[in-house]
Amino acid sequence: MTIRSRDQDACPGALSVHRAADGALARVRLPGGMLSGAQLTALAQAAIRFGAPDLELTSRGNVQIRGITDTDAVAEAGLLPSPTHERVRNVVASPLSGRSGGLADVRPLVVALDTAIQCEPALAESSGRFWFGLDDGRGDISGLGTDVGVHAVDREHAALLLAGRDTGVRLRLDDAVSTLIDVAVRFVRVRGTAWRVDELPTTQDLLTLPPTAEPGATWPPVVRPPVGWIPQDDGRVTLGAAVPLGVLPARTAEFVGAIESPVVVTPWRSLAICDLDEGVADVALRVLAPMGLVFDGNSRWLDVSACTGTPGCERSAADVRADAAAAVDDPAGGHRHFVGCERCCGSPPVGEVLIAGPDGYRARGRPS
Repeated sequence: MTIRSRDQDACPGALSVHRAADGALARVRLPGGMLSGAQLTALAQAAIRFGAPDLELTSRGNVQIRGITDTDAVAEAGLLPSPTHERVRNVVASPLSGRSGGLADVRPLVVALDTAIQCEPALAESSGRFWFGLDDGRGDISGLGTDVGVHAVDREHAALLLAGRDTGVRLRLDDAVSTLIDVAVRFVRVRGTAWRVDELPTTQDLLTLPPTAEPGATWPPVVRPPVGWIPQDDGRVTLGAAVPLGVLPARTAEFVGAIESPVVVTPWRSLAICDLDEGVADVALRVLAPMGLVFDGNSRWLDVSACTGTPGCERSAADVRADAAAAVDDPAGGHRHFVGCERCCGSPPVGEVLIAGPDGYRARGRPS
């Protein structure tokens, strides 16, 4: 097990873990948030046997296990295909793509892009914070501000985005993967000390294709996950399950895995349990709702989120998860994100960020 020093890229992986206040933290990248029921079960069992008995869902559709003592157990889930590139496989995609709505099915692009990332030696040196976005045209991913991405404009074509902004470049979806890899490699060459594209003084060196449309368009950020009974285009059902504060008990994850259907971890710290026959979906909903998963789109749990806080983070001034949970019964008319320090980890792009201090919470942007 490798503990990264502070002069290195501190983003944790499953093999290069982060030493948190409550032990080693392993982060498992899930390109597109996609995993099988068996893989989810394996992660849950690894957490139960070798870490804290919860899975943490991240705002990039990944999974974290805290207090991990054996990273080999995580590797046995079959989710670490490349030791050299496991921290840079940061790919988010429209979680309902190819199943419900959208202009194009980007799921094949997720698989092809993940393979291409692992096959490009230069990307092993990329920042662990650099991420790719694949939006199927519905606008859920493009508003997240990924470093480089594509946004489908029809079934065969897409706009190329940098830092969530349309570059004006249009390309065929068949060429999306090669173009995204080219941009990512160019970023590695020019980034210097920059971790993200929006930290570069200019992005002109990242592009070789000329714009053919008006550049500059952006998309509003999405902060609420797809929740509830979602009909698929093929007649089956996806269950959208919000996970309160992104903390999924490992035992609950085992029940989800036992359904033996594809699962997508979304960038809104929720699950999409896919390709269910109606009867199976009905039984799953009746079993999982009492276990704490949220299938009600009007639930107040969708309006609060939090960073790790104490006792997991040594920087935190408060148990922010407990405070966020208490705030569920005190609606404020918008999303609130509770954080334990000025770093404001995991903050959504919109809503109020409340920073803990010795005298309680203050809104970000207000003097302490």
